[in-house]
Amino acid sequence: MTLPLSPGAAKALVLLRGAGYEAWIVGGCVRDALLGLAPKDYDLATSALPEQTKAVFAGRPVVETGLRHGTVTVLLEGEPLEITTYRVDGAYSDARHPDEVTFTRSLREDAARRDFTINAMAYAPGAGLQDFFGGREDLAQGLIRAVGTAERRFREDALRILRALRFAAVLDFTLEGETDRAARACAPLLAGVSAERVSGELSKLLCGKAAGRVLREYPDVLGVVLPEILPMVGLDHRNAYHCYDVWTHTAVAVDHVPPELPLRLAMLLHDIGKPDTFSLGEDGQGHFYGHPRRSVELAEKILTRLRFPRRTRERVLTLVRYHDAVLEETPQRVRRWLNKLGPEAFFDLLAIQWGDASAQAPAYCTRLDHVRRLETMARQELAQAPCLTVRDLAVGGEDLLARGYRGPAVGEALRALLDQVLAGALPNEKTPLLQWLARRDAEKREKTELPKAPPRP
Repeated sequence: MTLPLSPGAAKALVLLRGAGYEAWIVGGCVRDALLGLAPKDYDLATSALPEQTKAVFAGRPVVETGLRHGTVTVLLEGEPLEITTYRVDGAYSDARHPDEVTFTRSLREDAARRDFTINAMAYAPGAGLQDFFGGREDLAQGLIRAVGTAERRFREDALRILRALRFAAVLDFTLEGETDRAARACAPLLAGVSAERVSGELSKLLCGKAAGRVLREYPDVLGVVLPEILPMVGLDHRNAYHCYDVWTHTAVAVDHVPPELPLRLAMLLHDIGKPDTFSLGEDGQGHFYGHPRRSVELAEKILTRLRFPRRTRERVLTLVRYHDAVLEETPQRVRRWLNKLGPEAFFDLLAIQWGDASAQAPAYCTRLDHVRRLETMARQELAQAPCLTVRDLAVGGEDLLARGYRGPAVGEALRALLDQVLAGALPNEKTPLLQWLARRDAEKREKTELPKAPPRP
């Protein structure tokens, strides 16, 4: 068996083995290579002690990234490589890092401390694949299986529970029986995991090709870090527009938008305000009046709590706010939405409305054709290089200053001109714009100069 190696990883293996030490690529890079995927990075394990590793790479950039745990980072062929000494982990009192590590000469003992079998394989050219726990078979069967006792693995570091769900979503795998039971039983431990670590795994999970299925199967686990989703589970819409409960609708909708984090987050959170806004009409139909506003409030709390970057929060909240907006199929209204949101956010909104409609009852999926037409119309408008902002106007602030406008009146006049152009009432040409402004101002003066009616006797 031959697996592809990066130039840096190949050279590092040659140098370590040439110095008399064992050395292997390990973990995710082996998993990805076996799946036919291009590894994002390469990690190495070696029998060399940290100081011996540093000596092998003397004269090259070496960073002591985790010397206490046996890890150094070497820059080789322009590539950062984490190289870790074989080790056995002690207790995890902080539920994240081992309190102490013991270096070992055994690759098997090193592999036994890893989280899942598919991440516990090692490979080196000429030596082949080392697979002590059946990782290759689990890859073939599409299983996520903990190394050793699943509960022990999860109690060592509860984030591994979310990692299991993330791998299931990204690879479209399922959790093996014991691993599944342990993940659910140990889920309360996720409450002690830092926000940054949770958001990192959640982001990768949401962008996985099987994200919707994992969301549907594990709301009990995800609800520990996102308790706001729990009231959605099993909540019947009680109206003809929907064939799923609120949580299932959300999960299906997630799968129907592109795997971009802001879009997937917006889809996850777009209906999170429904449980708080449910009402039953006299016709027996369920209603959720004001749910976009409530969804924005809850989404903002969640995104802030999980410490997502400000730009991501703002983009997601905009999409949640307008996900249910009525978008009229006229050039004027499309131009106004392009002005309001900007082209990128407007097309994001169309993607969100597409995902939302795709998760409704089949009889009411006519919105999909509506979204297609809106996208076509928007692209046609943009192809004509339309005037969408005051910066695009053929008239600028200098033109108005030359005509006596001062202070706030300049901005007000520009906005008034833009409103006329967006409505299609005026072409974006300097002469018609200035003429219209002159007429408007003349009419204003006439109204203010009209004589007042005499007082009644």
